[in-house]
Amino acid sequence: MQHPFFRLSAGAALWAAATGVFAQSTGLSPTPASQIPQLSTIVVTPARTPEPLGNTLGDNSVISRENLDNLPNGTLGDALIRQHSIETVNYGGPQTLNTLNIRGTNSNQSLVLIDGLRINNATNGLPSINAIPLNSVERIEVVRGTSSSLYGADAIGGVINVITRGEQDRPFSAYANAGVGSYATTQYDAGFSGAADGWVYSLYGGYGQSGGFNTNRSTAYYYNPDKDSYYRSNVGGTLGYTYKPGQTLTLQTFQSTVNGGYDMGMPFFNDRGVQTLSSNMLTSRNVISSLWTSTLRAGFSVDDYKTIGATASALDGTQYFKTRQNQYVWQNDLKFSPTQIVSLAYERLEQSVDGTLSNGDYMAPAFVNYQQTSRYTNSLLAIYRGNWGPQSVQGSVRTDNNSQYGNFVTGSLTYGLELSKNWRASVGANTGFRAPNFNELYWPVTPFFMGNPLLQPEKSRNIEAGLRYTTDKTQLGLTVYRNEISNLILNQPSIAADPYSPYMPTNIGRATIQGVTLTGNQRLGASTLVRGSFDWLDPRNADTGELLPQRAQQVLKLAVDQSIGRARLTAEFYATSARRDSFSGDTLAGFNLLNLAASYPVSDHAEVQLRWNNVFGQQYTLVQGYNTPGSNVFVNLALRM
Repeated sequence: MQHPFFRLSAGAALWAAATGVFAQSTGLSPTPASQIPQLSTIVVTPARTPEPLGNTLGDNSVISRENLDNLPNGTLGDALIRQHSIETVNYGGPQTLNTLNIRGTNSNQSLVLIDGLRINNATNGLPSINAIPLNSVERIEVVRGTSSSLYGADAIGGVINVITRGEQDRPFSAYANAGVGSYATTQYDAGFSGAADGWVYSLYGGYGQSGGFNTNRSTAYYYNPDKDSYYRSNVGGTLGYTYKPGQTLTLQTFQSTVNGGYDMGMPFFNDRGVQTLSSNMLTSRNVISSLWTSTLRAGFSVDDYKTIGATASALDGTQYFKTRQNQYVWQNDLKFSPTQIVSLAYERLEQSVDGTLSNGDYMAPAFVNYQQTSRYTNSLLAIYRGNWGPQSVQGSVRTDNNSQYGNFVTGSLTYGLELSKNWRASVGANTGFRAPNFNELYWPVTPFFMGNPLLQPEKSRNIEAGLRYTTDKTQLGLTVYRNEISNLILNQPSIAADPYSPYMPTNIGRATIQGVTLTGNQRLGASTLVRGSFDWLDPRNADTGELLPQRAQQVLKLAVDQSIGRARLTAEFYATSARRDSFSGDTLAGFNLLNLAASYPVSDHAEVQLRWNNVFGQQYTLVQGYNTPGSNVFVNLALRM
């Protein structure tokens, strides 16, 4: 039976849309009423070249630094879940596995970038979003909908591009944060940036720790009644130099480590997972002429994950997985006029993996002995973006030639039309694919699982239409989409007649995901801003008609920002319908959460911030057997210079 709250919330959402309360939203993170997103916000991800957010075609948004500043001790997952059409799931706390669903797709079907470089690891295909701290982020650009014709494999649901701090042409500035909260949590971070005499620079770092809560429930197969603590640290920066007008060299580095507890082995043993994510990139941007801009980029990333478990058996030993990705890009932007731009690019992606499992002081049998440990992809890309008065077009085509699965071609075409000064409509279609990861391809034969080197990429065909209404006080958005995914990779017994044989991934499935999204904000006077979104989703296995697991069919997100003198208050409301657990198949009940936030500037350079999450301490389940945080508070002192 449908959660009774949703009969009310769905009606409320429709009423709000009709009265102008809903509008294009940049998320539910607190934003002063004076900071409604402006059309001059520049983004690079939707077309790989800079353009105003309001001119982009499709369902795109930005999470600004101002939004992130109001999430002290927040995670990337906390920031993303406040966006419409995005859900995140963690397995017992911010230090554990975090998965991401954009428009109902799997986490390995959405691509996450750091400064344009992919970080989805090659072993299981998942992005390590738990290892990206918010203090390292300048802004987050979100592109919803299939985007493989822009970014290649895995961008079936959309693209999240995390832009790190740096490259801002502005005077010297510095910041520091120090906070303390529930579960014996502390967080400290600081940094500075600036520009002078052709140089731009930034340096940032942070450290946090928490006593945590127990990640597992007593009903879990592995249960340990301990609190699972975590420690996390990061450092990064940017150094750029413009040696001639239009000629710039930039070096960026990002390093992050999360050491977190989890429960997977012997009772009373402190199982730990240590995730290290690093990215280093060198970029040369050269304005050859008024027509031609060339960008050369070389990026190198490493995703290193190690678990340290009890030594009672081989399955509880130390596991180690590493993905190295070397990425090279040469992009040429040809601006024939202010409204006609063509981009041509060549990319090369080199991926290598390593995985071992040991038991105590000796190596276990070849448990993670991949048949192949490396592959490469060469890609060619063309993008066209043009405007003719009220009409806009963006088209792209890309070919990816992979050493494992051969050649794959994707394309996209979107048309936009300004119906009036305030109304704009768009319609688009695109294709995409997900490349099988190394675990699916080459995992050796074990009693439980084996890889399948004959796998082919999953395929996607997406169509969508959007309508926007924008005034100085009101922004409204409506998006309708349908995504058909074929060649779906599903696990089944390797011997059809023997259900006890090792499971093997096979291209046998189809999925259809369709949905409707209402978004918006409304300014009420000079001191009040109402923001929100409502998502209706129908994600189904097209072969069986069953709903896909871990997806709620209705999600409501509302927030109110209120300024009272110099103080700012925010109330956030999040409600979700029931969903099916991916492991047990049980129905997980829907739930409602209320979060409160307040801030007050004690001086021109200092502000006290308070966040109270899950005010009523509601118990809810995201994954069967895993706990979620109860009511918790965090107080932060923010210094700005």
